[in-house]
Amino acid sequence: MPDSPAKPRVHIYTDGACSPNPGTGGWGAILISADKGARKEFSGAQRDTTNNRMELTAAIEALKALKVPCQVELVTDSQYVMNGFTEGWLEKWQRNGWRTASKKPVVNVDLWRELLELTAKHETTWKWVRGHNANPMNNRCDELAVAARTKLTRNE
Repeated sequence: MPDSPAKPRVHIYTDGACSPNPGTGGWGAILISADKGARKEFSGAQRDTTNNRMELTAAIEALKALKVPCQVELVTDSQYVMNGFTEGWLEKWQRNGWRTASKKPVVNVDLWRELLELTAKHETTWKWVRGHNANPMNNRCDELAVAARTKLTRNE
């Protein structure tokens, strides 16, 4: 049987913003093809949301933009999002019927389920970076998120 072709490699950077929190929020994402060097930036905003929902939405929208299964390195400044995958939170929540260890319903379960479904299509690794620091891509995602949030606020 011939070797299957290698999956495209993609670096994804994401960020969410909300001010006040809860309030009007924005998200930003950058996709960079590790194989071709192509880069795509996009963003969006929502009213009546939270920063954590925007962080999750950024990752969801970035993964939705991928047309084929890929090797993904997803870079985020949200420990909330990353730890859901890297610290076993998602497995525990699912085992507990989407309830936390304290038996409370998982917050943002709709987005967690969608993100879990999307990551299953790809080989996804997670990388955390400190927000508002020296990572130019994370800083750019923050700019995109804030601009989207600001634009929506101006149009209210």
